[in-house]
Amino acid sequence: DKIMAIYEPGADLVVFDVIPPRQYVGFEAYKKDWQEVLDMIPGPITFDIVDMSISAEGNLAYSRAIEHVAGKMKDGGNLDITVRVTDVYRKKNGKWLIVHEHVSVPVDLATGKADLQSKP
Repeated sequence: DKIMAIYEPGADLVVFDVIPPRQYVGFEAYKKDWQEVLDMIPGPITFDIVDMSISAEGNLAYSRAIEHVAGKMKDGGNLDITVRVTDVYRKKNGKWLIVHEHVSVPVDLATGKADLQSKP
């Protein structure tokens, strides 16, 4: 619930994540995705955010950042991924909430493989 507190409740939320499906439409769909992820990674999970930039005007804002996510998977493996994150926020009732999120990794076009470490 703490993770989802930063997202717009309702049908306006749209998220493009690095895992299928292609998009999540609505708060409940993305909440279900997060629950599935947290079930696979019992914790702790670390999120290190760097190179964050935020711009706002009126009741709309956007941010972009590089995020390193690490944790221990339920099956004993390690999660170690670096992603690019762009968020669009809308200020509603004095609170900034994410209405659109796009999470991605670079893809090597020659091999079709995702670059999960995404080093500069």
